[in-house]
Amino acid sequence: MTEEERPGNTLHRDTLAVHAAVARSQYGENAEALYLTSGYVQPDAETAARRFAGEEEGYTYSRLGNPTVTSMELRLAALEGTEAAIATASGMSAILLMCMGLLKAGDHVICSHSMFGSTIKLIGSEFGKFGVQSTFVSQTDTAQWQAAVQPNTRLLFAETPTNPLTDLCDIRALADIAHNAGALLAVDNCFCTPALQRPVELGADLIVHSGTKYLDGQGRVMAGALCGTEKLVKESLLPVLRSAGMTLSPFNAWVVLKGMETLGIRMDAQCQRALELAAWLEQQPQVSRVYYPGLASHPQHALAMAQQSGKGGAVVSFDLRAADAQQARARAFQLLDTTRTIGLCTNLGDVKSLLSHPASTSHGRLTESQRQSAGIGQGLVRLAVGLEHVGDLQADLLQGFAALK
Repeated sequence: MTEEERPGNTLHRDTLAVHAAVARSQYGENAEALYLTSGYVQPDAETAARRFAGEEEGYTYSRLGNPTVTSMELRLAALEGTEAAIATASGMSAILLMCMGLLKAGDHVICSHSMFGSTIKLIGSEFGKFGVQSTFVSQTDTAQWQAAVQPNTRLLFAETPTNPLTDLCDIRALADIAHNAGALLAVDNCFCTPALQRPVELGADLIVHSGTKYLDGQGRVMAGALCGTEKLVKESLLPVLRSAGMTLSPFNAWVVLKGMETLGIRMDAQCQRALELAAWLEQQPQVSRVYYPGLASHPQHALAMAQQSGKGGAVVSFDLRAADAQQARARAFQLLDTTRTIGLCTNLGDVKSLLSHPASTSHGRLTESQRQSAGIGQGLVRLAVGLEHVGDLQADLLQGFAALK
């Protein structure tokens, strides 16, 4: 079924990104209003009582709901093709909310050992303190996911593509495994966004976002979100948000709301540049391997083209040639210290291209064994491709490669 044939959805995602959830006040403003308020004056005591009791719709306190945040949630849900979404203060707070809302002591969750380092620490260490069991398996081996299922498995959580090695998982296959076990499948869609990939159409139950990345698109604010059915959001997630307060600020919601308007054209342009750079990096003598799903050399290229609208995304990682780990780390640091156009920053999804060294930053808190399991070596460099001219980015990298000689 094509997007245009989806029931109740006659608008393309690019149009939804601009027009979905536009709520105008009595002034008829063209740009969405920013409601900076912590509380709301109620018309009378009876109405206030009903609203606080959840018996009547209406805003009561911005920790519980805000018109600007609601607009951002509705637009993201429209883009993802889900019934509802709930916004949070960051991507990691979205994962925290998901785990608190869906898991309890004695439950079991299955994740890939290639997931983002903070995700591994949160689920494997922090939730382990409270009796939640976890098993980490190969990102790409569906049989390992199936073999890890236990009677108490409640959640399968996948990040596809992974950060930073861009490994994919077969979303539909994992959805079948989860549902046959009576569990849910959550997919972190940060790298692709709904501009490239809609996990719900492949069977996922919950979609996780770091709005800090491509949804904002210019590295300005922190934000996160979860997208799913209205029942799941309202019954399992919203009560936790109201009590725990992982609330997204109205200003940050407004920034992400505006950022989503250009999501489609940004992703198209960044994916084109990333593919050109990845193919070029494969030809550089200082590079031993390139990780990018858009390349035919990527082991899951066919799956990427099927799941990601025929695009590889905008993150390219590569290994530098080195004799050993010590030299690899030194060479990676030297490259990062030499480039000038490309900034040294662990963020991604920005219009500015950024380089990082995952082993010492985003995955630095993992043990060496965990990093090796995830395939993250000391010579690995991650390039988050922005919107600069490709020739300028190549010249900057060549300058860095020359310093390695």
